[in-house]
Amino acid sequence: MFFSLSYKSKQFFFVIIKLSIVVGACYFIYKKLADNPDLRFNDFYQFLTENDVFSLKNIFFLLFLTIFNWFFEILKWQKLVSLITKIRFKIALEQSLGALTASLFTPNRIGEYGAKVVYYVSTYRKKIVLLNLLGNIAQMSVTLILGIIGISCFVITYDVNLDYLKLIRFFIILLLIVSFIGFGIKKSNITIKGYSIDKVFKFIKDLPFKTILITFLFSLLRYLIFSFQFYYFLIIFGINISYFDAMIVITSMYLLTSIIPSIFIFDVVIKGSVGVFLFSIIGVNELTILNIITLMWLLNFVLPSLFGSYYVLNFNLPEEDIE
Repeated sequence: MFFSLSYKSKQFFFVIIKLSIVVGACYFIYKKLADNPDLRFNDFYQFLTENDVFSLKNIFFLLFLTIFNWFFEILKWQKLVSLITKIRFKIALEQSLGALTASLFTPNRIGEYGAKVVYYVSTYRKKIVLLNLLGNIAQMSVTLILGIIGISCFVITYDVNLDYLKLIRFFIILLLIVSFIGFGIKKSNITIKGYSIDKVFKFIKDLPFKTILITFLFSLLRYLIFSFQFYYFLIIFGINISYFDAMIVITSMYLLTSIIPSIFIFDVVIKGSVGVFLFSIIGVNELTILNIITLMWLLNFVLPSLFGSYYVLNFNLPEEDIE
C-alpha cells in the first residue's frame, strides 16, 4: 500500500513512522527508569552519588569504553557490508545507531534486521539481512563460548549444588528438541528474505574466511570491552574481587541472559534477576548489581540509541523507494 501512495503522501507517512520510532524508544526508556519495581530512580541516583560514580575520571573512562564498544560494532558492520558495496565509517555509524534505536523495544532486537534493510535498494536487501544475521551469530558465538567456559569454572569454583541427573535430562531433551526443529526446518520450505535455509548456509560458507575471522575478532573485542566495563563498575562500588573471578560470574550471566528470549527494553530486568542470583553466591549485594546492570544498559544501549534518534529523524529512503 505504501508504494502506491503519491510522493507527498509517502513523505508524510514516512515522517510519522520516524517520529513514532523515536517517541516510542524514549517512552520505553522513561518507563523503565521511572517504573522499575526493583530499583527506584531516587535510590538509583542516591547510590551513584554515594559511590562517587560521577567523578570526571570515572565518567570519561566509562564513556571511553562505551565508545570503543560501539566503534568495533560499527567497524564490524562496515566490514560485512563491504562484501556487496563500499560504505564509509560515518554511514556505517548512522546505520548501526539508527537500527539500534528502531529495534530498542522489539523482541530480541529483531527490528534491527528491518531497520538496516531500508538503508539499501532492493537488489541488496536479501544479502543485507544475511550479513546482519552473520554479525549477530558471531556475537552470540563469542557469548556462548566464553559463557560455557565461565559457567563451568563457576560451578567448579563455587561448588554450586546441582542436580546433575536432572541437568543431564534437561540437556538431552533440549538436544532432541533442537534436532527435531533442525530436521523440520531442513525438510520445510522456510525462507529468510527469500533464501532457503540451505542457501543461507551456502551464502555464509561462500563468504571469504578473512571476513568471517575479522567479524569474530570484532565481536570478541566488543565482548572483552563491555565485560571489563562491568568489572570496572564492581571496583567503583568497592567490591574486592579479582578480574578472573569477576569474569567467571560475568560470562555466566551473559550466557544465561542471552538464551532467554525477551523484549529488548526488558533485557535489563532479565540481566538484573540472573545477575543478582549469580553474584549473591559470591557475596555481592543485590542493590550493587541492579545499579551496575542499569548503568551498563544506559551506557551501551540507551545513550547510543539517543544519538541514533538523530539519524532516524534524518533518514531518507533510497531514491527507488520514494519515486
